[in-house]
Amino acid sequence: MTQSEPFMAAAAGQFTFTGTKLTVNRMGYGAMQLAGPHVFGPPKDEDEARAVLREAIALGINHIDTSDYYGPYHTNRIIRQALYPYPSDLVLVTKIGAWRDDKGDWILDRSPDFLRRSVEQNLERLGLDRMPIVNLRMEGPEDDIAAPMRVMRDLQDQGLLAHIGISTVTEAQIATARDIAPVVCVQNHYNLVHRADDVMIDALAHDGIAYVPYFPLGGFSPLQSAGLNAIAAEMATSPQQVALAWLLARSPNILVIPGTSSRGHLRDNISAASLEFSPQQRAALDGLIAKT
Repeated sequence: MTQSEPFMAAAAGQFTFTGTKLTVNRMGYGAMQLAGPHVFGPPKDEDEARAVLREAIALGINHIDTSDYYGPYHTNRIIRQALYPYPSDLVLVTKIGAWRDDKGDWILDRSPDFLRRSVEQNLERLGLDRMPIVNLRMEGPEDDIAAPMRVMRDLQDQGLLAHIGISTVTEAQIATARDIAPVVCVQNHYNLVHRADDVMIDALAHDGIAYVPYFPLGGFSPLQSAGLNAIAAEMATSPQQVALAWLLARSPNILVIPGTSSRGHLRDNISAASLEFSPQQRAALDGLIAKT
């Protein structure tokens, strides 16, 4: 490891969540893949999982996205084993609103008792007194976000969570949520070719609210993949690194949280923070959305 490598994640710049004292490097880490196949059960190699987390911190990651229902429970257990006591600047963000049955199915639940129990269980397994940020996971535009947001506000008032985020939401749901409590981040599906949230991202940036995209490489057509591959070859890097770098270039409020269960892949992901596009490369990538 060279002297400059521990600060690789910082190359993407930093973001301070609005209304908070929490500042993170925009290149973060998503812990979902620390669980077993299909995000269910323990990982095949727990020693490597813990090593990935420790290396992430060493390379400048100070924002980890997790959830008690990854595993379930295994991811948070491994995070605590690997990193506790936590670095003072580490921001752990969890997500609630669902659970896993014994078959691995995802069961949504946003009842008040379940939301409270979910926060308490995340705190217990992570070894925290208060979660820095908790994301409320919704499911679709028809879902009523007002009732669970009132629960989130109550949990915040009681000191169980410091700040509130929301996930899988529309602009209308964001507006309703923000009428009830401050929202510091939104986590939705967005990537180089799936750009339904373009207007939302710009509006959130104006208000200083973070946008955290998931599925950074999901839903590409063969033609779009070919265009991405061509740019990656030109830059002598991987398509995934280009796609991550494009997200970082898209807006200063975008935080990326690529996940992996291997240290080599982790280093590849983080190196995307230092990529820079020529105007021609950026235009070509921007134009991929129109290709089918």
